[in-house]
Amino acid sequence: MHMGWWFPHVPLALAIGIGGLLQLLPVFGSLQSLISVLPVPVSDLSGLSVGFKVLAIRGVSQELVGGLLTLLSIGLLWRSRLAWVLTLLMTAASLALQLLLHSDPNSALVAYSVFLLISLLLTRQSFHRASLTIGTLFALVGILLTVSYGVLGSYVLGKGFSPAIGNFGSALYFTVVSMSTVGYGDITPHTDDARLFTMSLIVLGLVVFATSLTTIAGPVINRRMMSLLQPRKKHMKRTGHIIVAGQNALARNVVKSLEKRGTQVTAIWGAAPQAGIEPPDDLIVGDATNSEVLESAGVRQARAVLALQDSDSDNAFVSLAAKDVNPDVRTLLAVNDAHNMDRMRRVKPDAVLALPVIGAELVAMALSGEEIKTDHLLDQLLRLG
Repeated sequence: MHMGWWFPHVPLALAIGIGGLLQLLPVFGSLQSLISVLPVPVSDLSGLSVGFKVLAIRGVSQELVGGLLTLLSIGLLWRSRLAWVLTLLMTAASLALQLLLHSDPNSALVAYSVFLLISLLLTRQSFHRASLTIGTLFALVGILLTVSYGVLGSYVLGKGFSPAIGNFGSALYFTVVSMSTVGYGDITPHTDDARLFTMSLIVLGLVVFATSLTTIAGPVINRRMMSLLQPRKKHMKRTGHIIVAGQNALARNVVKSLEKRGTQVTAIWGAAPQAGIEPPDDLIVGDATNSEVLESAGVRQARAVLALQDSDSDNAFVSLAAKDVNPDVRTLLAVNDAHNMDRMRRVKPDAVLALPVIGAELVAMALSGEEIKTDHLLDQLLRLG
């Protein structure tokens, strides 16, 4: 439980951030060259091309990849699935650039990139949060950075194209056409530097557009598919209801028992219902630790939130997310490991469902011949805060 709060996302985010900074080290000399020519008129960019060749051409997009890795490390701290996917792609791209574009690659940097790539693959299950807001933000930032890279590069290396790119409009036009891989052929690179730049711009454009489309359209398509698969379900008016987060037997039985007593219940499952399992009347498929999913479940109007998942850390995050959206909502957390009892109390839930404790108490009372006290058992079961 203690490690679940910070491992593996925190150390991996730090490792990715350090790796991104290492990628940026070779560019510091180029940045000095760029800064030294900034006071010159915009029409005279001959001095700027010297620094830009090292910044974006020789080494292609290694430094750009390093900057994006540093930015994505922040997303990994939030266990963002999109940040994990983009980091995996950028780490692989960084490794490929080191091996393919350098006659004498930095062995330490190559080994570090391999280590990060393996670590990302091994910890993929830990990055499961999908937020449309965060995903859209990363997508927009990625598009803006790539467009800026393309405009600046094509503008500076304008004489390497035919016809030459000499104004902002032509640079933006060439960038958009190259990123979308349309390639009308009216502007073509004819020098080695311009060709390398165009290749890097096309690859970055494909990666950014693909991930952005998946991030923005994915959740919308997923919700649409769920509504098509469950056409019989009508829109539920949620107010004064109870939210039950969990797909295990305990959560399902709690939902059934509450519904039998006439209580309005909204269930949140992490995956679509499997064959043979009857879904609840009001079901939302999503990550219960995501505040947007809780919002869609009506947590602002809910009476209580029951976090009954198999992971104690996930239950704690559900409680924190629910209290963040609605500080007045009551929360109850299930504890699957008795050793986590004190740590779960730090989340300050209204009650803790201590099934391992009640089981141990019942066995001890039965074997020792003690009188089974209902009040004592109830206190052990719920551990009211």
